[in-house]
Amino acid sequence: MAVAEAACLNHISRESSDIKRLANFYKEIFGFEEIERPDFGEFKVIWLNLPGAFPMHLIERNPLTKLPEGPYSATSAVADPSHLPRGHHICFTVSNFDSFVQSLKDKGIQTFQRSLPNGKVRQVFFFDPDGNGLEVASREAP
Repeated sequence: MAVAEAACLNHISRESSDIKRLANFYKEIFGFEEIERPDFGEFKVIWLNLPGAFPMHLIERNPLTKLPEGPYSATSAVADPSHLPRGHHICFTVSNFDSFVQSLKDKGIQTFQRSLPNGKVRQVFFFDPDGNGLEVASREAP
């Protein structure tokens, strides 16, 4: 039996040295909306919500931390989206998969595409501006 009862996703957070740039990316690509947020004083945050899905908290990076900011800032950065199927990523599902992928290409975003072994779900992998891995999956074909 699980320790947590009635557990569910509350939010996802991403830290960034440029939270406005990252917020604009998620608004433009996925349709996130900016929502009310608290004033933490010592650091800035932008809270976003994807209606019907989940909130995302963008947090101003603490310049004193030693943690890598994302794959692009690691000592041996790998900016190749073909590595993402086995790496850290957030996955979204869209109903307009083909036009979504074309929009990414039109914006010059490097992508990697594949399908699940049964061929019923197509996937596209790419990075946000801070190097966080993303996947977008098509709805399962009947």
